[in-house]
Amino acid sequence: MTENKEQSSTPKRATPKKKAKKSSVKKKAIKSPGNSTANYPRHSLEKALRIPKAILEQNAGKECSEQDAAKYLGVGYGGPFQLEISSSLKYGLLERPAARQVRPTELAKRILRPQSSSDVLNGLREAALNAPVISDVYKHYRGENLPDRTFFENTLTDNFKMPVEKLSEFIDIFIETLEKAKLIEEIGDKYRILDISSEGGTSLVDTSSEIKKLSKSAAVSSSDSCFVMMPFAAPLGDYYSKIYEPAILKAGLTPIRADDDIFGTGKIIDQIWNGITSAKVLIAELTNRNPNVFYELGLAHALKKPVVLVSSNEEDVPFDLKHIRVIYYDKHDPFWGNKLIDKVAENILSALSNPAEAVLFK
Repeated sequence: MTENKEQSSTPKRATPKKKAKKSSVKKKAIKSPGNSTANYPRHSLEKALRIPKAILEQNAGKECSEQDAAKYLGVGYGGPFQLEISSSLKYGLLERPAARQVRPTELAKRILRPQSSSDVLNGLREAALNAPVISDVYKHYRGENLPDRTFFENTLTDNFKMPVEKLSEFIDIFIETLEKAKLIEEIGDKYRILDISSEGGTSLVDTSSEIKKLSKSAAVSSSDSCFVMMPFAAPLGDYYSKIYEPAILKAGLTPIRADDDIFGTGKIIDQIWNGITSAKVLIAELTNRNPNVFYELGLAHALKKPVVLVSSNEEDVPFDLKHIRVIYYDKHDPFWGNKLIDKVAENILSALSNPAEAVLFK
């Protein structure tokens, strides 16, 4: 019963009335397609399943002409239908065995005709992460809250070259698709993108490729340092050697923390100041609101240094920092350590490539 419900139901949160209440990504009317190029699927994952479902139900999933597929769906064979075919192809739900011929893929069959309890969810997630641009934006924000609308749109236009007239349409499709694939959840008045990397050996998120791609634009060397601002006492203090040091090395920089690396003769505050000023990028572990961490973070922000913010819960992130990207980790997740190492490494490189996302605005 659960599987059939997954195939046919549309998330209740996708209604315009519900979306309008969200402060992070407010609903806007979808604009007409226009003439701008859009590489992303122009339909949500839910709608992109319509054509393969019709072929499965009325043609036993066999290859058919596009005209016949339109008849199965009960729509005209024109521009809107062609656009829907394009979307299904981008999610990996349809394939073309020959020109003007289509048939459902094995992925579509797993979703629509599941044979195990995990087929539907795994298939939906694979389809969502097949989609151009949708997959890239998911990887960028996984483990984080989506930022407020203005900052989200700025990132889409600056980092992902999204045409301005497509922003509203893309955001709607992005959220609806991630809801369908259970890759997004509501935390208070925000949307948080779930991180499914490192889960049971899944290969849906290739973190190594992401780090390599970001490294090319960040231009770092081992002589560049990353200063870690965090409590010294266990258990948080233990994360330096277990999480942050490996993450920084993975990003190609040299890790530094005050108690391990720069405590010595002279005033401690002088050494902390030197560590912050000489660092190319910094990390702040905000969990438990340690006063020393916030003092050092204030110094870093005053110097306009890019800082990667990390916390195990949203309550420990001050209100005036929430417009900056924050990585959230869940210690109840058995894969949290590996996920956090990869995500911190990526955000270090992303902060160097796009410092506006990691520097406190005036």
